[in-house]
Amino acid sequence: MSHEFDYDAALDSAISRLHDEGRYRTFIDIERRKGHFPHAIWRKADGTEKPITVWCGNDYLGMGQHPEVLAAMHEALDATGAGSGGTRNISGTTVYHNRLEAELADLHGKDKALVFSSAYVANDATLSTLHKLFPGLIIYSDALNHASMIEGIRRNGGARRVFRHNDVAHLRALIAADDPAAPKLIAFESIYSMDGDFGPIKEICDLAEEVGALTYLDEVHAVGMYGPRGGGVAERDGQMARVDIINATLGKAFGVFGGYIAASAKMIDAVRSYAPGFIFTTSLPPVIAAGAAASVRVLKTAQHLRDAQQLHANILKMRLKGLGLPIIDHGSHIVPVHVGDPVHCKMLSDMLLEQFGIYVQPINFPTVPRGTERLRFTPSPVHDAAQIDAVVMAMDALWRHCALNRAELSA
Repeated sequence: MSHEFDYDAALDSAISRLHDEGRYRTFIDIERRKGHFPHAIWRKADGTEKPITVWCGNDYLGMGQHPEVLAAMHEALDATGAGSGGTRNISGTTVYHNRLEAELADLHGKDKALVFSSAYVANDATLSTLHKLFPGLIIYSDALNHASMIEGIRRNGGARRVFRHNDVAHLRALIAADDPAAPKLIAFESIYSMDGDFGPIKEICDLAEEVGALTYLDEVHAVGMYGPRGGGVAERDGQMARVDIINATLGKAFGVFGGYIAASAKMIDAVRSYAPGFIFTTSLPPVIAAGAAASVRVLKTAQHLRDAQQLHANILKMRLKGLGLPIIDHGSHIVPVHVGDPVHCKMLSDMLLEQFGIYVQPINFPTVPRGTERLRFTPSPVHDAAQIDAVVMAMDALWRHCALNRAELSA
């Protein structure tokens, strides 16, 4: 009689649980068409193709197809080839990496910036390394911080405290209970992407100065989108100089790929010297660094794109609210529609795609808490009035078809 563990059965059980709970994630195979975004082609499992409009992309401003970005990438590709050829320490630092980090440091008004392979890695690598730099460090983390921040803080191995979301009074109470002489860092976000609400940057910076704590701000969903040069919500609110470490991405509003931190020269030098997630990974391909640098440079003076994006987001929110749909509106560019059930959420997403050619991915647990499942629309400057009309009409029809209670959900 065999006593071997049945690995296949365990995998079947794990996957079945996701299907049973209605939160199995399906990857939609799409082909973006340069110059035609948000239009794309959906390649279906049966081999057929369907034209669709993408409404859930993070390329918030359409920079992934901007001619100056593409020209910079072509130039770097022709000049250097495909990959970087190594880690930053071993042959993987090029003029393109240095230009990108200089653009990012300038964007945030910091001495230096440090580029990682993603903002997830930048958060994880930086936050998990800080205890090596500041022995006895206590990290205070907002309850709704991104998974990458939570993972980095957990791997840090030091003391950590979780304060209620955006609750500065609770944060103050937690700090007051700790040793006043201990080094401290407050980690939070400028825009929390699932609800689209803003972090209290000024209030947290005020508290940090009062108690002698460092501040760590994730601006992933805000860079390029807010502030007169696209520096994020901290720039918009006049608080950027007060934040010690800023984390953000090159893969959302900037439309390319990668992540980074910006901080003082000493902080950057220490992180790059101690963080395994930076030291032991291949650097970004020069073609990516070149495109990202061009995008950052362009968006420093592209207020018209930010204005158009905000206008389209406000129009969509206003019209969906007019239908009585349960919009979560905190004044940001993100448009979440609360569904509250994973099966209904996936059903709505599937019907929008199949019947109307509208692609918006369901957001289910563990990305959001159970019972708060939603559709998350991300309007851009390249979505036009006709496409907004199509979304509004489709949502109106499907909400009625699925017999979802508008008044109850809106309450």
